[in-house]
Amino acid sequence: MVLAGLDLLSPMAPDVDEFDAHTERAVRAFQQSRGLSVDGRVGAETWRALDAARWRLGARTLYHAVPEPLTGEDVRTLQERLLEMGYDVGRADAIYGIRTARAVAQFQREVGLTPDGTCGPHTMNALRRLGRKVVGGRPQWLRESDAIRQSGPTLVGRTVVIDPGHGGTDPGVVVPDGPLRWTEADLVHDLASRLEGRLAASGVRVQLTRGPALRECLPDVDRAQLANSLGADVFISLHIDGHANPDAEGVATYHYGTDNGVTSATGERLAGLVQREIVARTGLRDCRTHAKAWDLLRLTRMPAVRVEVGYLTSPADLRRLIDPRFRDRVAEAIVAAVQRMYFPIERDVPTGSIDVSELRAVVAAGTVVD
Repeated sequence: MVLAGLDLLSPMAPDVDEFDAHTERAVRAFQQSRGLSVDGRVGAETWRALDAARWRLGARTLYHAVPEPLTGEDVRTLQERLLEMGYDVGRADAIYGIRTARAVAQFQREVGLTPDGTCGPHTMNALRRLGRKVVGGRPQWLRESDAIRQSGPTLVGRTVVIDPGHGGTDPGVVVPDGPLRWTEADLVHDLASRLEGRLAASGVRVQLTRGPALRECLPDVDRAQLANSLGADVFISLHIDGHANPDAEGVATYHYGTDNGVTSATGERLAGLVQREIVARTGLRDCRTHAKAWDLLRLTRMPAVRVEVGYLTSPADLRRLIDPRFRDRVAEAIVAAVQRMYFPIERDVPTGSIDVSELRAVVAAGTVVD
């Protein structure tokens, strides 16, 4: 059993082959360590993570396979090691793709090995001998920040994918309110439409991952692949939370990150900007930003965030969420955050100071924001 192999469940425990309370606690501990949603259930995402966790770096030879690339915890460990040494593997997504193979080949070339992009025993020995290569800052942070800086401050011509969560047969959180029935899927689609209009007015190409009448709920893997296929510059997933305790309330924003500190640098920055702008413009309780390794954040190749815009189960948040003017303010906050992400840090502006209507006016006049 994978959990026993990770020392999360004793192989000598009673009923080790049954999903009992001991197993649930072990699953929760595993989910916590991997940055997944901690619910104690083995859903599709947790199962994939458990399957990947079977592999330890050095246990097998890693290589770029087509069309089904190798995946596993060993691949992620290798990617994180290469990132720490300054090699560009992109995101540590646990997939041995062409970018990872090229980074391995570059490392092999520099240490005098045959640069075949395959991580076998000789490459592993070289990795174990060497320490950090880059000092003075996180290499990935420096690389991603430089790419943002070089792309310029304007929003015009960029591509943003907006992902209204759930949909189809999955309404998400559902709350009855007298004769009415509010669903997470409907509210976040309305919010996505408002955000789409404001971004488009600022010169952005916008794509939604679903319409209001989607028959089936798209898996997160498909949503991430759609954003990648469009070459999106930014990915924003919109959700509304729910909890058994009606006192739970507030907004939280998530970006890609792992338990050992590897993160999407630009995703982390965007999450912070989105969180601060929404809190400042709406008065929602600040539930802060958090790193997660969800498929939706792990598999996207651009700055990606998931925003939980309040709790539908909170009476206070519900009153806000069903108000169209509130959803307008949330949309404007996200537009302001996306714009600020492209400002050089030394030219950033105070939270809540960007007038989104001015961005629309500038675009309408045919000039570029500078």
